[in-house]
Amino acid sequence: MSFDILQDLIKDKKNPTVAGLDPRIEYVPAHIQKESFSSHGETLAGAADAIWKFNKGLIDALYDVVPAVKPQAAYYENMGWRGMEVMERTMQYAKEKGLYVIADIKRGDIGSTATAYAEGWLGTTKVGQNECTAFDADCVTLNGYMGSDAINPFLDVCVAKGKSAFVLAKTSNPSSVELQDMVAGDRVVYTVMGDLIERWGRDTAGKYGYQALGAVVGATHPSVLKELRRRLEHTFFLVPGYGAQGGTAEDVQHAFDQFGRGAIINASRSIMCAWKKTGRDGLDYQEAARAAAEQMRDELKQYITIL
Repeated sequence: MSFDILQDLIKDKKNPTVAGLDPRIEYVPAHIQKESFSSHGETLAGAADAIWKFNKGLIDALYDVVPAVKPQAAYYENMGWRGMEVMERTMQYAKEKGLYVIADIKRGDIGSTATAYAEGWLGTTKVGQNECTAFDADCVTLNGYMGSDAINPFLDVCVAKGKSAFVLAKTSNPSSVELQDMVAGDRVVYTVMGDLIERWGRDTAGKYGYQALGAVVGATHPSVLKELRRRLEHTFFLVPGYGAQGGTAEDVQHAFDQFGRGAIINASRSIMCAWKKTGRDGLDYQEAARAAAEQMRDELKQYITIL
């Protein structure tokens, strides 16, 4: 099961972190932009080429430090088909380097549409007599607020292909309280969603006891992390909001079980844009990204022991 693979990688590297690959062209160092623009102009093709080179360099710098990467689809979709090609190439390259790949797509549709998304991102697409893979992610992010109709098509593919999915439960953005903290009977909405995630994923637990459906729980809500960790003992957590959004190592320790398992912490800009703080105009972007990832790992080690 896919979360078993992720937990094994976390144990091997003693590092429960995922590097978000959410690149905007302004995050790419000038020398890479210049090279790509000289061939393709200041066009979507030029931006896509620069971002591919940037992503490849980041993966080369990080693959032996972090267990996983998480490309966010929006940053590729805004370049049209060229950007989606870069996302596919980035995911394939990351997998070649032994990294676990979480496609951050936050899909939330139903029926045949959800099935098509699941086929494209996690499974296979039937073409004549062939079953063809498209993105072939290890895991995706989903919005479950349309209910099980939005989740079951993905869960079916997860079970069939040994993949996994993270479903939004309590997100790190400030306005999440407008819906997710509303009282529903004797519970608040984020606990309702957490309970649903655990119920939807029942009977899919792997060797570490975690089911095929995980939950997204933001680092900016440490008390909620603690509450949901106690409540959802079979649910793996993806924890965004570390670093640039204000979450700290002390906050996110509550996402883990007593063995230091069951969660992975995301950082994006603090790793991708670390070069902006070194004063070397991005010529050292790989070294800067690696140093930032190692610093994050070492900060977490002060609070989390992975057994």
